[in-house]
Amino acid sequence: MNRRKKIKQLLEAHAKKANAKLAPKSSKPKYVSKADRLKLAAEQDLEPTPSAD
Repeated sequence: MNRRKKIKQLLEAHAKKANAKLAPKSSKPKYVSKADRLKLAAEQDLEPTPSAD
């Protein structure tokens, strides 16, 4: 591999990584730990739910 090709390959790799960072995030939901899930569930249980009278 000659010098020009190596440099070009490196620049393309860096550009690819930069574009990946700028790309929109995946639709995968953000990870919530088990402790946080339990805490959120406890908070929802404490809140009074409006009833339809």
